[in-house]
Amino acid sequence: MNDVAPSDATADRTPQPSPPPAGPLPAGARGSLFAAYVLRLVVLALCYYAGGRLGLLWKVAVEGAVVTPFWPPTGIALAGLLYFGLRVWPGVALGALLVLLYMGPLSWTAMGSVAGSTLAPLIACLLLRRVRFREQVDRLRDGVSLVFLGAFLGMLVSATVGCLMLVAGNHLTLSEFWPVWSAWWAGDAVGVLVVTPLLLSLPTLGRPRSWGQAAEAVGLAAAITVLAIVVTRAPVDLLFLVFPLLVWAALRFQLAGCAVSTTILAIAATAAATDRTGIFARQDLITDMVTLQALNGSAALTTLLLAAVTAEKRNTHRRIAAACDDLAEMVEVLAPQGRGPRSFPAGGRTGQRQG
Repeated sequence: MNDVAPSDATADRTPQPSPPPAGPLPAGARGSLFAAYVLRLVVLALCYYAGGRLGLLWKVAVEGAVVTPFWPPTGIALAGLLYFGLRVWPGVALGALLVLLYMGPLSWTAMGSVAGSTLAPLIACLLLRRVRFREQVDRLRDGVSLVFLGAFLGMLVSATVGCLMLVAGNHLTLSEFWPVWSAWWAGDAVGVLVVTPLLLSLPTLGRPRSWGQAAEAVGLAAAITVLAIVVTRAPVDLLFLVFPLLVWAALRFQLAGCAVSTTILAIAATAAATDRTGIFARQDLITDMVTLQALNGSAALTTLLLAAVTAEKRNTHRRIAAACDDLAEMVEVLAPQGRGPRSFPAGGRTGQRQG
């Protein structure tokens, strides 16, 4: 009888636990899952409503229609869909409905606006999933996707549907369509560019590596706050002075630094524009809105892409270091007994054998 070496398949005869039988979940488990789902809907709706109340603090009238140059609920809705999945879309719809109820009585055109406000982040989320977007935004492709698919392309839906509802309700004429549409789209897009990265960065926040890093983060946030208020309310155009600090935040703290810094700038600039103060006091409303959206959009785009490139570079270095460690361990295992791998001094190509 020939001796047969045991194969990998037959060497381990330890019985493995069988998977649980497929079938309907117990009533208690189904109830817990449903309660968790309802809780997510309520939390998302309340956050959307709170963001809407905040956005309405900066409302302006364009061609007789009320629009907001910075609309946080779009960023909240997209982040919620990315976190919890597409099944929580009723929470977005409920939040949009609560905002409209706060603004005034409902009508069939208002319900159309609710549909548009719900559909826009849904489409943006689907587009991002299509390109395998990662919530960590640690690759250049993630930053580009969030900007162009999530903000610029996805928010076309809410602006178009909302303005069409205003035309259908005789609140807007066709000649006034494009100015209102552009302001609506820009406000929704800035909401995604500013708020979505801020919410996506929350899981990455942790204890600072050192007191020096904590002091740097606090000092940088304070400096950006002061400078953002000064440059947006100064009588001369000094908006470019804030960009070096934004670049610093993106390089040093990646997504978290990018998100916090652009949020500070967006709030300061939007408040100055709606108050018609500083450089925003010398121009007409349309020009002010163009200047504001150009500032917010360029700041968010620059810092987000820079943070993504920096994070991708650091991840690449970590993978290379891990591969070098694995290779060193493999050489150690495969080296002959009593003879270790060569040891090379820094900057040299020769060394002495160990052992």
